[in-house]
Amino acid sequence: MQILLPIFYLPPISWFYVFLQDDAEIIFEQFENFPKQTYRNRANIYGANGKLSLIIPMNHNGTRVIKDIQTSNREKWQQLHWKSIKTAYQTSPYFDYYEDRLQEIYTFKTNSLIEFNLNALKVIQKILKTEQSFSLNDEFFKEPAILNYRDHFSAKSDTPFEMQEYFQSFSDKYGYLKDLSIIDLICNKGPESLTYIKNIKTEIDIK
Repeated sequence: MQILLPIFYLPPISWFYVFLQDDAEIIFEQFENFPKQTYRNRANIYGANGKLSLIIPMNHNGTRVIKDIQTSNREKWQQLHWKSIKTAYQTSPYFDYYEDRLQEIYTFKTNSLIEFNLNALKVIQKILKTEQSFSLNDEFFKEPAILNYRDHFSAKSDTPFEMQEYFQSFSDKYGYLKDLSIIDLICNKGPESLTYIKNIKTEIDIK
């Protein structure tokens, strides 16, 4: 089965459930117009004050096609995001174990949003010990003839995916926060992360 997925920044856990489907041919969307306020340039982590959105600033150069979107380096966002992740997860069970690998995400040099996101995905796949392959699409179809997940992951509304609660560093203070970035799962569940992803349930049929 072929699945069309958006290219996200440190995607939410539910995205990985779809991405890691057995026998799936994953195709990434690179020709869509860039939609604002989505996971394409933001990731939600669990900070000391609750949910914290890490947002990659865009370089507004007139283009809207996501493969041509450039990031802005004026705000030194890579250093800021890495500092926020360290502060959020330095007391989590597995941060020390994965710290060097995670830091590789933020030493990668590119102005391309897609290149940055794909390199981050490569690092995450190494941590998860999975080798799911993927390709990039060749053109945009408003109604593609394959399973289309471009709009299935909303940064503004609750996820339809059912997940077991797990301990999070600040859950004693703010409770369990569902479907955060894969970073949250990795730092808290470590080697159990892949099994956790496989056990997610959803009412969305993947056939």
